[in-house]
Amino acid sequence: MPIAVLLGGMFLSNVDIAVVNTATPAIRSGLAASAGEVELIVSAYTLAFAVLLVFCARLGGLYGFGRVYRVGLAVFVLASLACGLATGPWLLIVARVVQGAGAALLVAQVLTGIQVMSTGRQRTRALGAYTIVLAGSAVIGQVLGGLIVSANLFGTSWRPVFLLNVPLGIALFALCRTLPVGRSTTAAGRLDYPGAALLTVALGLLVFPLVLGPGEGWPGWTYGCLLAAVPAFAFFVVVERRTARRGAAALVRLELLGRRSISWTLAAAAVTGAIYFGILLVVAIYLQQGRGASAAESGLVMVPWVAAFGVAGPLLGRFSPRHRQLAGLAGTLLVAAGFAVVALLAAYGQPSSWVLALVLGIAGLGYGGTFAGTIAVLTDTVDTRYAADVSGLFNTIVRVGGVFGVAVFTTTYTATSSFVVVAVVMAASALVAAGLAAVGLTGPRQAVAEPAAGRHDRVGA
Repeated sequence: MPIAVLLGGMFLSNVDIAVVNTATPAIRSGLAASAGEVELIVSAYTLAFAVLLVFCARLGGLYGFGRVYRVGLAVFVLASLACGLATGPWLLIVARVVQGAGAALLVAQVLTGIQVMSTGRQRTRALGAYTIVLAGSAVIGQVLGGLIVSANLFGTSWRPVFLLNVPLGIALFALCRTLPVGRSTTAAGRLDYPGAALLTVALGLLVFPLVLGPGEGWPGWTYGCLLAAVPAFAFFVVVERRTARRGAAALVRLELLGRRSISWTLAAAAVTGAIYFGILLVVAIYLQQGRGASAAESGLVMVPWVAAFGVAGPLLGRFSPRHRQLAGLAGTLLVAAGFAVVALLAAYGQPSSWVLALVLGIAGLGYGGTFAGTIAVLTDTVDTRYAADVSGLFNTIVRVGGVFGVAVFTTTYTATSSFVVVAVVMAASALVAAGLAAVGLTGPRQAVAEPAAGRHDRVGA
């Protein structure tokens, strides 16, 4: 039950992304919002979510993942209510920022809770359920958004998209009593506020232009922000190293990234995350603008890609830990092969929607293997005292990779007007990810050693 509660919050937060994307035309007309305001309504959630994940994971490590999850769920529900009652575009934008912060608070605790509360086969089943929830929430969100807006319940148009989170969130909150409230990791000390502030600024400089750049035509300020992100991250690393040398608890334990099995696996996860989120938008643009397909048809084409992703996790639960880790590499190669086939089909004519859906489904199965294999490598390599660190790093890497993928692949399609080019670039990117994953698998398998300077408590209940 506790793990089901954690996955329930993740389900709500992920459904919200897909549902809002579907409801944007109704929101724009209902609030008389400009194109820029609509873009911010969609992206404000993503921005707050991606930027705050590491910080929120550390909060869970210090104050207990169960306690922080409850706070995050409460913030998410209240912000959803504010979104549903918003009377103007900027009120909705502000509420979406708060909603994204609440989602970050609760989602950052999910992997932490799974790693702390389960071992062996139980953990394998929990991680399989994790991938099912990710995939299922995306599929349900795409379908649910259209149904809700089309139903126009009591003349409320798009508002139930947000208001539905309120009763569901309240019911989920009632089940939170099954979650432990003590410390979820053995980290001690106070929160690293300078590190948190610096990482937030650095991630903001990276994510903000990637989210808004494609829609704005990549003005000069986007390049300025991206350039400024480099020294910001460098300064963050310097500050974190100084914090660690003082014996204090740093926001990000850089010794984790010093391990090949972790750093290279996270790099592979960033690339595959870029492909996963990028193809969702590119296919919609390709089918609707390039081939005149309906929004419903383009959404259905992507269902096999998302659904197959969710199937791989439970299937891999039958394999040994080492074989699950190898699935990350094998799955990435299957993704590369899938997009190579897509490129060939598009180069020699327009593939029918069902053929495209079939090939994307096979590639989605590969991505599911990659995702499950990546989690297996990360959770099996580190001790539970690092659960919050791994959760924050993994979630942030995948989300930032997704933002980067949407920006790069949509810009590539816009610049070339060629779906073939985008598919080739995605296939090549998957091969790069396969190389990164292969290097990660050569790293040592034992848990990361505990830093000598740190004082650690036992896992709380």
